[in-house]
Amino acid sequence: MIPWRAYVALALAQVLVGSLVVTAKLMTAALPVFLASALRSIVGLAILLPLLLWREGRLPRVRRRDGWYLFWIAFAGMFLFSVFLLYGLRWTTAVEGGIITSASPAVLGLIAWGWMGERLGPVQAAGIAFTVVGLVALNLPGLAAGERGSLPWLGNLLIVGVAITEALFSALGKQVSRALSPLAIATYVTAWGLAMFAPFALWEALHFDFSAAPWQAWVPVVYYGLFVGAGAFLLWYWGLARVPAGTAAVFLGLMPISAVALSVAVLGERLQWSHLAGAAGVLAGIACITLLPEPPRSPRGP
Repeated sequence: MIPWRAYVALALAQVLVGSLVVTAKLMTAALPVFLASALRSIVGLAILLPLLLWREGRLPRVRRRDGWYLFWIAFAGMFLFSVFLLYGLRWTTAVEGGIITSASPAVLGLIAWGWMGERLGPVQAAGIAFTVVGLVALNLPGLAAGERGSLPWLGNLLIVGVAITEALFSALGKQVSRALSPLAIATYVTAWGLAMFAPFALWEALHFDFSAAPWQAWVPVVYYGLFVGAGAFLLWYWGLARVPAGTAAVFLGLMPISAVALSVAVLGERLQWSHLAGAAGVLAGIACITLLPEPPRSPRGP
């Protein structure tokens, strides 16, 4: 029997994740980076914490080792992720940002090779190479022409940092996924992220004129915390528990498609040849890494 509900949940999760690029672009237009990040963390935590207490009855106990992993997951996957994303989108377009963030599977493959000691098979190595070619195409003089950000090379470099931190989020999350439920991990990581944003957010709040911000500026904050921060995470892990991991990985390709489509539809950005070339390279990399069979890997020897 085809698990249609799981497929719908996985697809919707990646569409929501793709929308974070547009949401972040809208937030940075009116709000300081750390203040916006702290507020969306508050919204996410207001959803996740009651849900966790309802589903599990209490806050799960966390061993010291797992607590450190949760700290680093929050530092990489929330704090640095938000800083790189929100500042990067001030200098590059949402279309280019959406394409670059989809490179995280290739980055995760490099982390698995360099940090976890896994061997890179030829298919996986080809996927990483395709991804690199796609990222270069986005910034190649002569090809990357037309409507771009005010400082695209710096913005795109910061968005590469987003792909790295997202890959670290996945790699570190594997270390605690057996000890805690996805809901508990999301709640603790969001709480840690809020604690990291708070000092900088308070400083920005003291120097920010809240009365000057239109009401439309707060909509992306609520949307980010509610749908991207809490909703996408829970939908993804609900679907992942009901289908094989290899099947779920196919849906990762929806993220860049969602980001680019929403950037064009909502922000009015236009597609360039560099976007098409970059997207083709990155999507080919995702296909190699997630769809094509790879021989079993063994740890690297001396």
